Amino acid sequence: MEDALLEVVQSIADTLTRRGMTLALAESCTGGYIADAITDLPGASRFFVLGVVSYSAESKELVLGVPAGDLARFGMVSEDTASAMARGVRMLSRADISLSTTGVAGPEPLEGKEPGLVFIAVASKERIENRTLRLSGDRQAIKKTAALEALRFLQEVLGWE
Repeated sequence: MEDALLEVVQSIADTLTRRGMTLALAESCTGGYIADAITDLPGASRFFVLGVVSYSAESKELVLGVPAGDLARFGMVSEDTASAMARGVRMLSRADISLSTTGVAGPEPLEGKEPGLVFIAVASKERIENRTLRLSGDRQAIKKTAALEALRFLQEVLGWE
């Protein structure tokens, strides 16, 4: 998995650097794993401006601007929350594009949602794209796979721009 992670991070770095774009992250269930993978790359400061690990509902609301009503209505683990997190971190950082993750790494369900359910969002000035994952494995496997799949989704969205 480490080779796949390095490959996708390098591809994203090349694309963002070539386009003169910046990236921000808002991670929940991946716990900073995406930011760690990006900052392992020499020269990441050319495009990576901010990474936030927002684990609680309060931090999602206070730091990222996720509306409290949305958190109450949809929960911390939802497509709506992933979108709001991506939008919030992009606005906070003034980055060109942002990526967010929220989900249940397990081992216990959260908000009635089973481990392995992960929501990803990519936000740019023009739009927000979402993806839902249903992963299996233990907590570490879910975190690592979610991080890799989130980066792959970002890479895919960058190909559409």
